[in-house]
Amino acid sequence: MTPKKPATSKNKSGKSKTEKSKADRRTVDRPAVDRPTGDRAAIPAARRPEPPDRPGPAEVAVSPAIDAGDRERLLHGTHHAPHSVLGAHPVPGGVAFRAFRPHAQAVTVVSGDLRAELHDDGDGFFSGLLPLTDVPAYRLLVTYDGTVHETEDAYRFLPTLGELDLHLIGEGRHEQLWRALGAHITTHQGVTGTRFAVWAPNARGVRVAGTFNFWDAAAFPMRSLGSSGIWELFVPGVGEGELYKFEITRPDGSRTLRADPMARRTEVPPATSSIVHASHHEWGDADWLARRAGTPVHEAPFSVYEVHLPSWRPGLTYRQLAEQLPAYVTEMGFTHVELMPVAEHPFGGSWGYQVTGFYAPTARLGTPDDFKYLVDRLHQAGIGVLMDWVPAHFPRDAWALAEFDGRPLYEHHDPLRAAHPDWGTLEFDFGRREVRNFLVANAVYWCEEFHIDGLRVDAVASMLYLDYSREAGQWTPNEHGGRENLDAVAFLQEMNATVYRRCPGVVTIAEESTAWDGVTRPTHQQGPSGFGGLGFGLKWNMGWMHDSLEYMSHEPVHRSYHHHEMTFSMVYAYSENYVLPISHDEVVHGKRSLVSKMPGDWWQQRANLRAYLGFMWAHPGKQLLFMGQEFAQGAEWSEAHGPDWWLLDPAYGAEGDHRGVRDLVRDLNASYRTTPALWQRDTDPAGFQWVTGDAVEDNVFAFLRLDAEGNPLLAVSHLAPVVRHDYRIGVPEDVPAWVEVLNSDAGRYGGSDVVNPDAVKPEPQGAHGRPASIRLTLPPLATVWLRPA
Repeated sequence: MTPKKPATSKNKSGKSKTEKSKADRRTVDRPAVDRPTGDRAAIPAARRPEPPDRPGPAEVAVSPAIDAGDRERLLHGTHHAPHSVLGAHPVPGGVAFRAFRPHAQAVTVVSGDLRAELHDDGDGFFSGLLPLTDVPAYRLLVTYDGTVHETEDAYRFLPTLGELDLHLIGEGRHEQLWRALGAHITTHQGVTGTRFAVWAPNARGVRVAGTFNFWDAAAFPMRSLGSSGIWELFVPGVGEGELYKFEITRPDGSRTLRADPMARRTEVPPATSSIVHASHHEWGDADWLARRAGTPVHEAPFSVYEVHLPSWRPGLTYRQLAEQLPAYVTEMGFTHVELMPVAEHPFGGSWGYQVTGFYAPTARLGTPDDFKYLVDRLHQAGIGVLMDWVPAHFPRDAWALAEFDGRPLYEHHDPLRAAHPDWGTLEFDFGRREVRNFLVANAVYWCEEFHIDGLRVDAVASMLYLDYSREAGQWTPNEHGGRENLDAVAFLQEMNATVYRRCPGVVTIAEESTAWDGVTRPTHQQGPSGFGGLGFGLKWNMGWMHDSLEYMSHEPVHRSYHHHEMTFSMVYAYSENYVLPISHDEVVHGKRSLVSKMPGDWWQQRANLRAYLGFMWAHPGKQLLFMGQEFAQGAEWSEAHGPDWWLLDPAYGAEGDHRGVRDLVRDLNASYRTTPALWQRDTDPAGFQWVTGDAVEDNVFAFLRLDAEGNPLLAVSHLAPVVRHDYRIGVPEDVPAWVEVLNSDAGRYGGSDVVNPDAVKPEPQGAHGRPASIRLTLPPLATVWLRPA
């Protein structure tokens, strides 16, 4: 930009400023810094203040140039307080202006009619002393290669973070940390720009680099805010879409360029820069948010479709997914979707479980507002949105969190505690209050900013135990001599308590694979182990998953020897609030897809699968099914190509086999949602009664589910490949007749169509310890549901 010519004004001698010669202007606008400080000639005559009315002590002018120590620290990126020397400062003799602009040819101060070219002090430093009584509002004209840029001076602004923010950060209690740290477009002291703030307590200095300064951070040192470890800088004129990173000078003097841990938007991997972001999305899900807290989750229908967004329909963006995913999930009748991790991650093959951008949805599918649009559309379709959240560990990428400021910061300082033995990653230091704050605020962030309805917390067991996957000598007991990670326990309790307090209707779900006591117990209720509950709303029932899949994998002739694997879950079914998960973990890496786990020929495999799904949907607990398993995909899932949708193509010869399974899942969800007995008392033992759990030779399991009013649903699973006619089942005597509402062997599902088409009336003959019974025809490898007629 070419600077405007200064307006003509008269100086004290009556000459206009524009009449001054170049030589004279050089003296006025570039005061010599090598003159004695007491020399009045150092103050240009045209800028001398009027003599006082009465004599007073003479004010001694000082050199405006930056001293050698400050100069050295600024050049090497180790200055803690650049605002104390750069910018404009009242000094004896006037106001000293100082600028650090490497590669600039000239810097001129402009304030109203005032125009003063600063002296070039070398190495990019410019200074001048102007005889002013107060610091004026001013701008800088900076000349590079003959081109003049007009800009605000970043070093004339007060800090953008207040004492309350710093206090809360210091206490580790800033529940909206993302509003304080990171990059935020704002208007500060009447000027629009971006404020940058980052936590780096071990750094000797921090500077901002980005597209706005051609990735040369030298002229943009940040200031350290007291003892908080926070570095801050407001950069005028920087707006949305600018790329940036923090250049950190480590304790050993070396430098590292790091992405912003609080970045709310990132480049598309493998690029790693953070992006200045401002949200413009206008939410349309107010009705959903208003009603989601009306019924506790454990007393409501909760049927989850687990999705890996990048591969559900490969190539679709968030906005394109928003046009297809809600429609499909609605058609299938699921109440919720669970998204595998959407936070930014460098390696797609990690499926999102190795996170580098904890506050940024992955840029692979679009912008943060695009992701909000997807969530919004799902809510408007009546579908809840859960997401996988990964607070257990993070990867070692040199541009991300690992030794962020030159020393262990987010990770534990003890290498044995920091290194995760299974995944080559680093574990968070849950005992450090700022790290705990970073994670707790992150949980709140996804719920408040993206309206997420639930967080499925990954790898909880690896957090809870100090000896997780470690041999003797590789871990140190806690202060009580135990193996529990007390810091992780405190973190999980704080996270759950904070989320439930701030976000009504949100549920947290633990992927916890051990028998830890009280995962879903409130944090204030102490258990037998001496710990308060962890405070989760639900827990994945990994025991049920492993046992039931093990049973189903056996040939029916051998199942009688494994009958207990299907009944043992009821021994502990009410110890926690459970989700029954058939997740992505069970259909990858050689474990085979769900239908391929089943024994027998293709017909029997599908029949076993349908019977298993019917048993699962009737069993106490919520349901979760991974994409592709709803239509009996035969191949293992791969993130490279996603589900085999072509199996549902009418042109494919076996399309009906796959569509039949999908239709069953749809009908299971429909019956489930309209049958309170299947979900209303999921956590109440009074909502379940065995009819027969010991029909070992028949491979039969029968039980009743009861709603809050006592209304029953009878579920019978027959897992042998034969038809059993007139099979007697004990039932309550106060039900006059039973009608079949679902049969997984129905012809429309691809079964043999052995059904009970008519209402079945009880007979006074007792069975299974009950005074009345009904006689059913049990289809081969099938589950049948009946309700009162």
